[in-house]
Amino acid sequence: MARRKRQPAHDEHPSEAWLIPYADILTLLLALFIVLFAVSQTDQKKMQEMAQAFAAAFQTGGPSFFDKAGQSDYQSTQMPTTDSANNLAYLQESTQLLETQQQLDRYIKEGGWEDSLTTALSEDGLLIRIKEKALFPSGSADLLPQSQAIGKPVADLLATIPQKVVISGHTDNVPIATSKFPSNWDLSVERSLNFMKFILAQNNKLDPARFSTTGNAEYRPVAPNDTEEGRAQNRRVEILIMRTYQDRIPTTNW
Repeated sequence: MARRKRQPAHDEHPSEAWLIPYADILTLLLALFIVLFAVSQTDQKKMQEMAQAFAAAFQTGGPSFFDKAGQSDYQSTQMPTTDSANNLAYLQESTQLLETQQQLDRYIKEGGWEDSLTTALSEDGLLIRIKEKALFPSGSADLLPQSQAIGKPVADLLATIPQKVVISGHTDNVPIATSKFPSNWDLSVERSLNFMKFILAQNNKLDPARFSTTGNAEYRPVAPNDTEEGRAQNRRVEILIMRTYQDRIPTTNW
């Protein structure tokens, strides 16, 4: 009797049930990365809105996680820096002061005041220089009637700008010794104070808190005191419209 050949056993296929949880894990990881990417692209304003919404919903009094969210490198690259904002404000203020100077220069030319009034724009601000003869008698702090023609337009112009204003009095080096003015210090201080009061009285829109005065006697000359012409230039009142912003633009040395 012939022996029946034994059939070879079929190879058993390994179970593929592990693929299902593996695929689920990959799906979750993909979703996580999508969420993280979306959060990284959310700007600060949206994050604040989300924080406020969550705070209102849960009525939490403490700081929220979202209060600190977004304060990363993304925010620092998207938001303007303090220096760049300051530089922009500086350039805008420079333009404003230049326009103010041009208005003053036109008035000076039209009024024929070139010999008594000058302007100069510097890093400190816009300087208006008025010689003594346009405002005061020699050795006196009482304003001349003709000062009205200068004071009123200047006051009206100052009312249109927001900067602080410093009014300073200056003398030549010739000593003064009267009962009212024992020294050039006293004369220069009194002149600056009287002129400031006069300016403020010309326009009720001027805020006195913006103004200050100083007296420098003969110690800030703009010309040598060894000639009459030089001394006449030194006897003056100056109005400095001070800059609010300072230049932080880096300079390149070639």
